[in-house]
Amino acid sequence: MSDLLSIGASGIRAYQSAIATTSDNIANAGNEGYTRRTTEMREVVTTSSLRSNGGSGVVVTGVSRMGDDARADAVRSASADLARTETSATWLGRIENALNDNGLSDQLTAFFNSAKSVAADPSATAPRAIMLESAASLASAFTATSKALDGAASDLDASAEAAVSQLNQLAAGLAKVNAGLSRAPANSAGQATLLDQRDGLLEQMSALTDVTVTLDDFGRANVLAGGRDGPMLVQGDTHGAVTYLRNEEGAVSLAVHGKDGTRTMMASGGTLGGAIEGAQRIANARTELDAIAAAVVDGVNDVQAQGEGLDGRPGAPIFAAGDPPAELSLVLSDPRGIAAALPGGGSRDNGNLANLESLRGTSNVEGRLGDAITANATALTARRTVADAQTAIRDTAVASRDSLSGVNLDEEAVDLMRFQQAYQASSRIIQVARETLQSILNIQ
Repeated sequence: MSDLLSIGASGIRAYQSAIATTSDNIANAGNEGYTRRTTEMREVVTTSSLRSNGGSGVVVTGVSRMGDDARADAVRSASADLARTETSATWLGRIENALNDNGLSDQLTAFFNSAKSVAADPSATAPRAIMLESAASLASAFTATSKALDGAASDLDASAEAAVSQLNQLAAGLAKVNAGLSRAPANSAGQATLLDQRDGLLEQMSALTDVTVTLDDFGRANVLAGGRDGPMLVQGDTHGAVTYLRNEEGAVSLAVHGKDGTRTMMASGGTLGGAIEGAQRIANARTELDAIAAAVVDGVNDVQAQGEGLDGRPGAPIFAAGDPPAELSLVLSDPRGIAAALPGGGSRDNGNLANLESLRGTSNVEGRLGDAITANATALTARRTVADAQTAIRDTAVASRDSLSGVNLDEEAVDLMRFQQAYQASSRIIQVARETLQSILNIQ
């Protein structure tokens, strides 16, 4: 009779735990990062002189978390790839805005076209004033474009530094979770919660940089940052700190400072991987813009020096390059100083403006600027196309992971009913045992 009571009691305890686990699944069905759990049970088998290999009920062996490390790793890898592409596209978009929004291409064309109006009537002051005004607009467009690229680089630095700060916070959090996992009982609800937190932190880290993760027997995560040969960022309950630097040439330096010293971190994925690519593209765009500006300043001023203005004096410079060179300024204030004529040609001569038109062809500054704009636009389009494909890849990886670890309310409802019925049946066993025992006592 005592066996019947113990069997019933073991069933009540076991199915009470199973109901609690199922209820927890249902309650957390909408929480991102929650992994479905199940209550594991096994039969209690005893061997005695009275019973041979008989059953003595059921016992809970623990709570199993329905996670899959390989699928989680696939999500992290896909997230890192997508974040890099999206970040790269963001900075390509900023470059596109800088090159297009200030009307530099139109102003460059307008300046050369205004010289043709002066050539048509070199003695008139009105076309000269228009050309000088066009030169001022061109200088302003160059300067505005230069400052827009500077702003993009500054914003990139701020974004990258914020990402580094977040990565350091996540690394510190993961180290604390690892410390908790080393103390958590195996197959416990507490361990399952810590493992959920671990995977959530790792997924957030993968959106910032590519990570290589290894798990030990306790479920603790050791993390290499920036690829399989990267420095150790998290090891057990210790973690390093990442720093960010960028030079004027657009080269980004990332380093991990840990207990074993400082090692360079080569991020090829995540937000930081995209920032590295974006910084280099911004620097390249600035280099090309400066080169075009220098070609305009040197070429136009050289043509001016070869001719003379309406007053017969040698042509003075129109532009002055700044620091950086693309920050142009207009230095000629008198329209009469535009050197339309060749030396000694007189006020009706326009021979020197032919040199300016020749410069337009040989320097090809308009074509170079157009090529830079087109190349950036092509790269941006390609990045957006890749991002669409990588989004589909990541969505597939997430769906594959969630098909195992996600909570299905229909399945949980079925399990809840099944465990409730088993709980009621176990209660009935105890009731039957009590009634049987009472009947025996009544007979005596």
